[in-house]
Amino acid sequence: MKQYEDKELLEKIQKYIGELSYTHEPENLYKPIEYVLGLGGKRIRPVLMLMAYNLYKDDVEKIYQQAAALETYHNFTLLHDDLMDKADMRRNRPTVHKKWDENTAILSGDAMLILSFKMMMESCPAEYISEVTSTFSKAALEVCDGQQWDMDFEKRLNVTVDEYMNMICLKTSVLLAASLKIGAILSGASAEDANLLYDFGIKMGVAFQLQDDYLDVYADSSVFGKNIGGDICSNKKTFMLITALEKSSGKDKKELENWINAETFIPEEKIKAVTEIYNNTGVPDICMDKINTLYDEGLAILDKVSVDASLKTNLKNFTKQLMKRVL
Repeated sequence: MKQYEDKELLEKIQKYIGELSYTHEPENLYKPIEYVLGLGGKRIRPVLMLMAYNLYKDDVEKIYQQAAALETYHNFTLLHDDLMDKADMRRNRPTVHKKWDENTAILSGDAMLILSFKMMMESCPAEYISEVTSTFSKAALEVCDGQQWDMDFEKRLNVTVDEYMNMICLKTSVLLAASLKIGAILSGASAEDANLLYDFGIKMGVAFQLQDDYLDVYADSSVFGKNIGGDICSNKKTFMLITALEKSSGKDKKELENWINAETFIPEEKIKAVTEIYNNTGVPDICMDKINTLYDEGLAILDKVSVDASLKTNLKNFTKQLMKRVL
């Protein structure tokens, strides 16, 4: 059985998505969809689905449509996220509501959501339709749950680490986990293996998001690809900020709260001061310990999947690449 590396699968799914056409009328509904999907991205979710399928079968082309459905859903969430966040740019290009308008972004996003379900169900073997529908719809709804929690947390200062972990699990992990599970289901894998791959995806997704939190403060911006300290400036309730609020005391706690409440500030000064408080309270080490624990727990779950260890090498390597980005 041929084992595909992530780069090969990425190339295949990029080509497939690139050739998808939404040429029918009304043009102003479908052009934004082509535009969003044409912005590129890492295609992590479809690649994970294909890699899970490839643990059991090598005719990966059979599920390109389902893999593209996941990417269509993911990009729908980004389109609506950009609108809610009033973001001007996505991947160095104007967001849909900027290039067109807000009503177009809402309606084209709605169409993407419907298209993703249509694509997922079309050509899905009859014996898997129920399980695939259940897994995909559960994840799709949970992503919305996660987005609402994220919005709720913006208005609260007393968010706990457990609440935050639950939110990122819903907002980020469940779709990664569902990608793996659906790939396994479509390959005819056992329910036990499909569930183990789902659990593996949950652990890795949370670790991945926590690493993003960490990198937003401690990465080299030239390597990370975006400015450092954006989360600090916007008072985003990340693992880092929540932990600092819990662990700090005295002068550090008062200063941190002052920075959070400051309506005007010089970004560089706020980033430097808050980062120093993080360092004083041991936040970077706590965060890295959590990331490493989740990563190890995820690999332990993957080890239980009942295929030969050699078949899991590509999936392990892909996960490792995602988790070991240069700091």
